[in-house]
Amino acid sequence: MPRFTYKAKDSQSKTAEGIVEANSLKQAQSLLHERGFFIISLKEQTPGLFQKGAGTGIAFQDLVHFTRQLSTMITAGLTLDEALLILIAQIKKPKLILLLRKIEEEVKSGKSFASVLAKYPKVFPPVYLSLVQAGEASGKLDTILSRLAENLEKSRDFRNKIRGALVYPIIVISGMGVVSFIVMTVVVPRLTSLYQEFEIDLPLPTQIMITLSNILVNSWYVIVISIVLIFVVFMNIRKSKYGQFVLSTLILNIPVFGPLIKQSTLVEITKTLALLIEGGVPILTSLEIAQHTTNNVLYREAFVEAARKVEKGFPLSDPLMENKIMPTILGQMVAVGEHTGQLDDSLNKLSVYFETEADSAVKTLTTMIEPIVMVLLGIGVGFLVLAVLLPIYSLTSKF
Repeated sequence: MPRFTYKAKDSQSKTAEGIVEANSLKQAQSLLHERGFFIISLKEQTPGLFQKGAGTGIAFQDLVHFTRQLSTMITAGLTLDEALLILIAQIKKPKLILLLRKIEEEVKSGKSFASVLAKYPKVFPPVYLSLVQAGEASGKLDTILSRLAENLEKSRDFRNKIRGALVYPIIVISGMGVVSFIVMTVVVPRLTSLYQEFEIDLPLPTQIMITLSNILVNSWYVIVISIVLIFVVFMNIRKSKYGQFVLSTLILNIPVFGPLIKQSTLVEITKTLALLIEGGVPILTSLEIAQHTTNNVLYREAFVEAARKVEKGFPLSDPLMENKIMPTILGQMVAVGEHTGQLDDSLNKLSVYFETEADSAVKTLTTMIEPIVMVLLGIGVGFLVLAVLLPIYSLTSKF
């Protein structure tokens, strides 16, 4: 979704700068007017060479370290400019140094930290920018950065858990794929010549193996073209609203993986909402930002609808309880938070709950995926062994 950089005045005539996500310039204007802003300037972001380099050359881990170190130094009493200079001296990654120098120069010239970070949307996501902006406005930037660092570290650890669970099966399946390709394109053609020479009646597994080998060797270009066409069709379907809806539904219903995706999505959404509301960001802005933490259309649409209802005066818990995709506990806990005036606390508890559920889903995935991979590996190896040895056995039995 396009991002627009804005400069505006709020209801108290204070100047505010930041970014807003919208489908068009007109929609961006409407969103800002709804927030009570009088627009001074509004333009679409067009990343230049530096931003592209920063977006592709700065890892998530770098952002985690940067936030944690900056938080520690500001809490210790250093100014933002001093902290940035120390970070520049300590860091050894050229692209990160270049980014921090650019940020330090603009901060030193008098620009707000949030408005400077907003120029690099590929590095600093909307939730990061909104919280920094709220931290500067409230004079609690050190507290906000500390909470941001904690959440980024939790997100990093959770990602590492999922990656760790998938490393073994990916290595095994990739290895099996490479071996199968070599067997089909090198070994099987030679065996086929041998079988033809001795005029052996080939069993079904061997016939299937030879057919697959012939396709790989003689019609590889058809396979390549088919893969490209399937990819193009898939990408076009994915761009359509209906296609996104179907894919999102299918993903959530994949055995084992589906529950993990659901729980991890809810972790990110509740954690983001809690962080934003606790940081003093208005509820409508928080909902708008939270919906962009997931690529799943079903969850995004659910929070778009929730934002519409909240804007009309309904409590947030109402649309969450009405939406079938949301677990009952989410609506109930949000209702409790609204009733007690501690919505951020309820959302924090929810994020911990969903994180526990996600950890359980990761353990289930790890437990199930290893035997499944071994069974598939056994079937594949068994098929190849049978396909190769059965004709040889038939040949030896003739003598």
